[in-house]
Amino acid sequence: MDRDTIGGKPVSDEQIAEWADEAEAGYDVDDLKKRGRPRLGSAIAQVATLRLDPELDAALNERAQRDHTTRSSVMRDALRAWLEAS
Repeated sequence: MDRDTIGGKPVSDEQIAEWADEAEAGYDVDDLKKRGRPRLGSAIAQVATLRLDPELDAALNERAQRDHTTRSSVMRDALRAWLEAS
């Protein structure tokens, strides 16, 4: 019999019972609203699509790994630097 998994780990009956107990006790709505991505700046961030050639994509990955950050952070920093220089 296949079992449901989360992150590749099986979900036990004990875990399901804990979740049910937690749900029956109720949730703090304010705490739940704190979940999700943090704001960037003063408002909700906009998503921008960017196409990269394979070499630029590889360079972006390498820079993000070297700086211990995300690809998005590297791109935002590069765009800000370019806009300030122009």
